[in-house]
Amino acid sequence: MYRVSNLIQTSYCTRSTFASCKRLLSSKTNEQKQYKTRKINKLLVANRGEIAIRVFRACSEINIQTVAIYSAEDEGQLHRIKADESFKIGRGLSPIAAYLNIPEIIKVAVKNDVDAIHPGYGFLSENGDFAKACMDAGIVFIGPTPDVIYRMGNKLNARQSAIDAKVPIIPGTTHAVDNLDAVRVFVKEHGYPIMLKAARGGGGRGMRIARNEDELEEAFQRASSEAKAAVGDGSLFAERLVTQARHIEVQVIGDHYGGVSHLYERDCSVQRRHQKVIEVAPATNLDPKLRDRMTSDAVRLARHVGYQNAGTVEFLLDDKGRHYFIEVNCRLQVEHTCSEEITGIDIVQSQIKIAEGSRLADLGLEQDKIKIMGAAVQCRMTTEDPANNFTPDVGRIDVFRSAEGFGIRIDSASAYTDAVISPFYDSLLVKVIAHSRNHQEACAKMVRALTEFRIRGVKTNIPFLLNVLHHKQFLEGSITTSFLDENPILFKFSPAQNRAQKLLSYLSEVLVNGPLTPLGTDIKPMHIKPELPHVKRKEIPNGWRQVLIKEGPAGFAKTVRKHPQ
Repeated sequence: MYRVSNLIQTSYCTRSTFASCKRLLSSKTNEQKQYKTRKINKLLVANRGEIAIRVFRACSEINIQTVAIYSAEDEGQLHRIKADESFKIGRGLSPIAAYLNIPEIIKVAVKNDVDAIHPGYGFLSENGDFAKACMDAGIVFIGPTPDVIYRMGNKLNARQSAIDAKVPIIPGTTHAVDNLDAVRVFVKEHGYPIMLKAARGGGGRGMRIARNEDELEEAFQRASSEAKAAVGDGSLFAERLVTQARHIEVQVIGDHYGGVSHLYERDCSVQRRHQKVIEVAPATNLDPKLRDRMTSDAVRLARHVGYQNAGTVEFLLDDKGRHYFIEVNCRLQVEHTCSEEITGIDIVQSQIKIAEGSRLADLGLEQDKIKIMGAAVQCRMTTEDPANNFTPDVGRIDVFRSAEGFGIRIDSASAYTDAVISPFYDSLLVKVIAHSRNHQEACAKMVRALTEFRIRGVKTNIPFLLNVLHHKQFLEGSITTSFLDENPILFKFSPAQNRAQKLLSYLSEVLVNGPLTPLGTDIKPMHIKPELPHVKRKEIPNGWRQVLIKEGPAGFAKTVRKHPQ
């Protein structure tokens, strides 16, 4: 729709450039007013695992055919068979590169008459080039426009957009920094501690804290190399570190006609190494006036940049009640399920219908119609060993018993008996979502559900999740992003007894190999020939088998035809 991508594909923009972007993006052009509606009949998900299945289910409910893609390593994965059609991609490529191969994904879509592509999250979900390639091929991209992705996908550009929209930001560098001298200039003005962040990307990658001069060089090198490995761009920016903060994100959704609404907020403060572990919606103990300010800022920023489809505006909230813009995620979030549970809105179906040309009003998504209903908690169950520094575990799942019951939602893809957990992809196994009338009741349901699970063959982080859910501070809703660091007791676990599987293993070993322990004496066993009781065998009358043996196939067929029945 907008064609300003040439202005904003650089790692940062000047203020004058952003003024041009602002005029173009904020104006309602004739092209925007005359958005061409299009019915989506077949949709491809350029992703794998749980999120691919989530989108397929949404499509199934609104009668849209689905197409999956899969790498060689994912040949046995469930998302492949959950779709109406599936195609192997990335022959000769690495497991990750297979899902990043834009030309091949577009080729599969065009060849198979695909109308739209949903990117899921991760991989190509925030790649402006991919969104543009879809549009150039005449395929609907389920997400914001390429220009908005280019602009908001770069954290420096996003910060400038927030400034222009009068949304508060954390003090930070205005340009990407590529050397320590530029960082030291910033430190001289604002002091330590600081946070070094990748200019592009997300998911906690390319982030390091420097609390003093001694930590600065190593933090800079690590953040830069990690960012380059994750998104191919090692540029960083520095900002003042906000301590004792809560991580609050606002779910927004916009149409092609300037309409933007929010689906309230989520609290994602329970993080380990900047990776979210447990998400809560709505945020607990949040002053209604502060909620209104944050959601209003999120909607205003989305309108300012012409945001369409679903996205998330993220904030840090300090202990004085001041909120600061962090970034915009131009995609569906892993934790979108929490917002769905408390609002009753299917975000994925809303994405698809907006891409077809529906207005928010057509979908019942006017702001005054969206209400909070209860509370939700999501736990990311992963195949990580919490007793071994959360090292990812791989192997075959020998036993899998899932939780069920009132108020529990399970989103999974690789969780079943005999499933093979590979080392090639994210360690997420199951998303468990609990919904109830309030935060404490939702936590109680989550504890019950996690204790119902039985997973053997691979390690999981269930013991760690249970420790968090039982913690008084979490139940009271008074947590910050430093919650895990300040509570080392959360990382102390009682080993699972696993009695049932141990007993079965023992019995099978004895049955196959005999007793495992020597006799207690030197006396040899007595040679006794047991007398078996006589069992009178019952005469079994001849049947069709005897006819076949005696008469042969031809005689058998003749006898069958003569039979009165």
